[in-house]
Order: sequence, then structure tokens, then C-alpha cells
Amino acid sequence: MSRLQAILALEDGRTFSGHGFGAPGQRVGEVVFNTAMTGYQEILTDPSYARQLVTLTASHVGNTGVNALDPESDRVYCNGLIVRHYPRRYSSWRAQASLSDYLADHGVPGIAGLDTRSLTMHLREHGAQNGCLMVGEEVDADQALGLARGCEPMAGQDLASGVTCSSPYAWTEGALDLSSGRFGPSRGRHHVVCYDFGAKRNILRMLVDAGCRVTVVPARHPIDGLLALQPDGVMLSNGPGDPEPCTYAIDAIARLLERGVPTFGICLGHQLLALAAGARTVKMKFGHHGANHPVKDLATGQVLITSQNHGFAVDEDSLPEHVVPTHRSLFDGSLQGIRIDGKPAMGFQGHPEASPGPHDLRGLFGQFVKMIETADERG
Repeated sequence: MSRLQAILALEDGRTFSGHGFGAPGQRVGEVVFNTAMTGYQEILTDPSYARQLVTLTASHVGNTGVNALDPESDRVYCNGLIVRHYPRRYSSWRAQASLSDYLADHGVPGIAGLDTRSLTMHLREHGAQNGCLMVGEEVDADQALGLARGCEPMAGQDLASGVTCSSPYAWTEGALDLSSGRFGPSRGRHHVVCYDFGAKRNILRMLVDAGCRVTVVPARHPIDGLLALQPDGVMLSNGPGDPEPCTYAIDAIARLLERGVPTFGICLGHQLLALAAGARTVKMKFGHHGANHPVKDLATGQVLITSQNHGFAVDEDSLPEHVVPTHRSLFDGSLQGIRIDGKPAMGFQGHPEASPGPHDLRGLFGQFVKMIETADERG
């Protein structure tokens, strides 16, 4: 088989040529850039990247191959991967296959050999936009452009319903111990129910490590059914798409707030919590995607390095008086965290559970457990 050709066409008419790897085919989605230097397997399997074409700004991607322990879900969720250089060989004591074979197994195309710096600067100037990635022995730029322009915009889409689990299940796996290759056991003092809007496995592992017994329920699980599980607390997971169309989740979270159930929202879950409390959300120009974003804790003044993956944000100007900002991005001043006065509820926009890192905000899981314990004491 000859070397695969590849082309990336943006809806504004800009095109980028390269060579293909992974699976042949054509996929459309919103083109975004991620500035993380490590963790490409975790990025590919994060359900929050559903219907997106992900550009990795690191110069070499694929060097360490892939393995069976690092995925954040059971499949690759992004629609395509865009990199500067894909190496012919991989090398790692943990590797079990190449990145190209991994993408091919999941039916996802990749493109390498293009100028990702130029693409990133274009997205920063003009904003994230829809694109088409076409990989094959022959590619058609005009066809790719037409497909890009026909792609449905991210705003207005409820994608959480398409990536959630199909039925409730128990999660008992803690964090990975690299020396043994095993995941930690469940310690289960507090029962936490996680609404799965596209949950990463490491959120569930961090809950287990914090001493929680975890039950995961689908995004549209009825609130009465959730309350019947008698949770000590509720986790609102990360996920893809626009939060505003997820009215089923917003209504359920409003019930949780009304009943005073300790609640912690991450990423999409944070946005849904804010909407349930009366705030608004907005589509960002090009979003935050990476593992090196500085965020300021407004109570202490401490600056923390965080992992980010979101294209929507809570509009701080829309916060009701009882919703208090707790964290703010030092990149663009956007809201990163909230707490709700008089209620045991908090949200954080970034990913405190990020694997492989950074880990500066993992203490938020401890704060959540303290909220649960305080609520238990008050009875």
C-alpha cells in the first residue's frame, strides 16, 4: 500500500496538507489545539473531545506508543488527530502498540507533517472552527472543504447524551500503581453517585482514593432514581458539547441544590451546576485545552497549574449573588471555579483529576469529602 495522503480543510477555506496515519477515511468536527506535552492517549480517549479534531502542539507525538492502562474510556472519542511529526518507531517499557495502529483499530484518522504552529496561530486569531480531515491514497480538497462547511456547529448540541453509559454500574478501581501495574482497591466510606456526562475514569479513581464508594449513572438518569440510591454526595462529571441544551441535567441539579445534597461539578458538570444556580454560559473563541494553564485561587492568591479541556465557560457577569467565584484563569480572566452560598456545592472548570498531570488541584476531592462529612454531622 502506498503512503497515505492527508488534508485538513477548515470551513473558512484554509487548507493544510500532510501525510496520513491511523485509519483511512474522512471525519469532520470542531478543530481545537491542545498545548499538553504528554498524555496523548488520555487526550484521545477523553469523551470531552467527542466530535472534535484535536491538534497537539507538541513537536513529536507517538514516541511512547500506547498501552492498555492509560485510556480514560473504552474508545477514542475525538474524530481525528493532527500532529507536526509522527515518529516511525516508538519506545517505552510500557508500550504495547503504536499510536497509528491504535487509531486504526478505532477507525480514527490522523495527519502529520503539517505546520501545527501555523494552524494554532490561525485558530487563535480566527477562533475554533469546523474542519474536515481526509486521509487516503487520494484526497479531494474541494470535497473536504464542502464537508467542513456542512458540519454542525458545536453550540446548541447536547453531546453528553451520546457519550454517557447505558445503565448504572459500580466503580471500585483506585489510582494506578506503576510499580505493580495494578489499580488501587476501593475504601468506600461515603457513597457518591456520579452523573456520567462523559466521565473520565480518573475522576472515578480519585473519588475511590478519597474514600468513596462510587456508583455511576447515565446522564438522563431520573433524579428520583438517583435519590433512591441514598447518595452522601453527587459528582457531576466532565463531558462534551454545549451545556445549555442539557435541560434534563440542569433540572436534576436544581433538585440536588434544593435538597442540600453535597455536589461537586467538574468541567461540563461545573457549567451545568452554574446554570442550575441561575447563571449563563458562553461559547469561547478557541477554548482552553492543555496541561499548563495557570489558575488563581481567589481566596488564597495561590497560582496553580491546571489541566483544561473546554470550549464553553460560565459567564462570571451573570452569576447570582449567592454564587461566589473561587478561581480565575490567568490566561484570559475567565471563571474557573464557583461555590454556592448556603449550599454544599462547588464546581471547577479545569480537571483536578488530570492524569498524567498536573496535580495541583487534586485537593478539591478532599474538599468535596469534607462537604459530605459536614453534611452528615448536621444530619
